[in-house]
Amino acid sequence: MTSPAPTPEFARQARLSGLLYLIIIVAGLGAEAGLRGPLIDPDDAAATAAAILAAPGRFRLAIAADLVMALCDAGLAILLYLIFRTASPGLALAAMVFRLIQTVLIAAALLAQQAAWLLVSRANALVDANALALVFLDLHGHGYDLGLVFFGVNSLIMGLLVWRSGRFAKIFGAGLAVAGLVYLIGSGLRFFYPEGSRAFVAAYLLTILAETAFCLRLLFQGSPVKQGRG
Repeated sequence: MTSPAPTPEFARQARLSGLLYLIIIVAGLGAEAGLRGPLIDPDDAAATAAAILAAPGRFRLAIAADLVMALCDAGLAILLYLIFRTASPGLALAAMVFRLIQTVLIAAALLAQQAAWLLVSRANALVDANALALVFLDLHGHGYDLGLVFFGVNSLIMGLLVWRSGRFAKIFGAGLAVAGLVYLIGSGLRFFYPEGSRAFVAAYLLTILAETAFCLRLLFQGSPVKQGRG
C-alpha cells in the first residue's frame, strides 16, 4: 500500500492526539498506581477506610485524575476517527464507538468510588460502613475492567487500522493489537477467574509500552515539508 501524503491538518491532528494520549496515560496511571491504589487493601476494610480518611485530598485527586482521563479519552476517540477514516471509514467508526463506550463506563464507575468516600466519611452514622465502602471500591474496579473490555476491542481495531493505514510503522499496529488482547484477557480474569487476575498484572506492562510508543509517535508527528517552486 502506498503511504498517503501527509498534510498539515493530519500533522496537527496527530500531535493533538499524542498530547491527549499522554495526558490519559499519566492521569490513568497516576490515579490508580500513584493515588488510589496504595490506599486500598482489598482484604481489610478498616485499614482502607483509615488510609482514605488520612489522605482525603489524595483520594479525591484520584477521582479528578480519572475524570480528566475520561474527558481526554472522548476527545482522542474523535481525533483518531478523523485521522483513520480515510484508511477505513467503517473500522474507524467502530473504533471510535468502542472507545467512547469504554469512556462512559469508566466515568460512570467513578460514582462507586464517590459512594465509598461518602461511606467512610460518614461511618459513624452507618452500620458496617467501612465494609460497604470496600464493596463499592471493588465495584469501581469491576466497572473499570468492564470498560477495558470495550477498550480491548478498540485496541484490536486500532491495531488493524494502524497496520493498514500506511501512515505509521506496522510495529505500532502490532503493539496495539497485543495491548487489546491483554485488556480482554485481564478483564475476563477479573470477572470469571479473579484468583488468577493478580498473577496477570505484569502483562499490563505490555499495554503501557505499546500505548506509550504510539503516543510518542503521534506526539512527534512532523509537519510535511513544503516544496518550493523551481
